[in-house]
Amino acid sequence: MTTKPDSTAKNTTAFAAQAAISFGASLFAMLVAVYFMEADPWVKGFLALGTLYLTTSAFTLAKVVRDMQEDQRVFHRIDQARVDKLLAEHDPFKAVS
Repeated sequence: MTTKPDSTAKNTTAFAAQAAISFGASLFAMLVAVYFMEADPWVKGFLALGTLYLTTSAFTLAKVVRDMQEDQRVFHRIDQARVDKLLAEHDPFKAVS
């Protein structure tokens, strides 16, 4: 049985670094903006907490989407393995009884 190479594209190290730097810069800029904003401390606290909650929920959403895609890939591989097995066992010259 021949195996096909994995056709899914992998992210480069540069792309991962760019994403991490972009995330860090945006989170830092938002928290600095909240800190230096002229508002009551409770308003600043509310906005800072909202920013942190949005950040953690974005990570959770990204993980859920990734897990769903991986599950679909596993189901596709299982279905493909079943089809490959059926095709390998099929003998077109076998007489039907």
